[in-house]
Amino acid sequence: MRLRAELSRRAFLGGAAASLLGATACQRTNDTSGLPPPPPSSDVLILASANYDRLTDIVSRGLRELRIDVTGRRVLLKPNLVEFEPASAINTHPLLIGAVADAVRRAGAADVVVAEGPGHRRDLEYLVTATGLADVLRDLPVRVLDLNLDDVRRVPLRTHFMGLDSLLLPVSVLDADIVISLPKLKTHHWAGMTCAMKNLFGMVPGAVYGWPKNVLHFHGIDNAILDLTATLRPHVTIVDAIIAMEGDGPIMGVPRAAGFLVMGRDPVAVDATCARAIGIEPDRLRYLSRAAGLLGNAGEDRIRQIGEPSSRFRYAFAMSPSMEGLRSSGG
Repeated sequence: MRLRAELSRRAFLGGAAASLLGATACQRTNDTSGLPPPPPSSDVLILASANYDRLTDIVSRGLRELRIDVTGRRVLLKPNLVEFEPASAINTHPLLIGAVADAVRRAGAADVVVAEGPGHRRDLEYLVTATGLADVLRDLPVRVLDLNLDDVRRVPLRTHFMGLDSLLLPVSVLDADIVISLPKLKTHHWAGMTCAMKNLFGMVPGAVYGWPKNVLHFHGIDNAILDLTATLRPHVTIVDAIIAMEGDGPIMGVPRAAGFLVMGRDPVAVDATCARAIGIEPDRLRYLSRAAGLLGNAGEDRIRQIGEPSSRFRYAFAMSPSMEGLRSSGG
């Protein structure tokens, strides 16, 4: 396992200029007419796991059921690494990250990289070491990359909810053949929930846009979630809900043993499934209600749920008082 953190002079100067110019903010009206329509239905797979032991076989099964072919491909794994607190559930568990890396390697991936751009703790090497991820990856042919410091390329946004025309984004993400997002399921005191779609914030480079990704907060978290999902849509999402977080997330909440993984190609369907599992009505999450029918499927009639029945894992998570209005009628 090698940690690579690079920032070229060209990328730094380009990023500084973009920041001064408002990240190429043309303040255009949002036009979504060029987006392909969501599929008639989206498969979402729920897999039971009471702990983080022997996950490679479980992940391998999920990749087969979703028909994810990584043979000969460059695969980028994007976990959620935010901050380290002992006995907390802030981050994607290192054993799940290692299991996914091992599963795709066994499936024939040509190259595997674990990449994250933390928005809270700036030192990724510290997070990788403190969380135990370095130990998990030590014997695997896997690199670790800091997306906050990666070289960047300007990318037009496919939607313009933030009013921006483009962003500078990491070349390692853009050049990967397969991107697998590995979020931790958590309540979130601003967005309501952080899962598949919110996890994409870590792909925006802090060396260009600051901490905690200032441009995204300035233009609205919900707007940013939509633009990033439309532009940086991962090939598959694997949600760590074995130990999730409830309460005042995404950092100050408390662990909740939920006992499952959620996998899917459609991040909107994955988020809707996870929201229902923790007692949130998807239509009450602003970003998810706007994404439904535009960026993916959120209605239960448009999601083909496979694997374990979702009813087995439904549990109303504790929430901060400001989030109580998100609860489903049965929550």
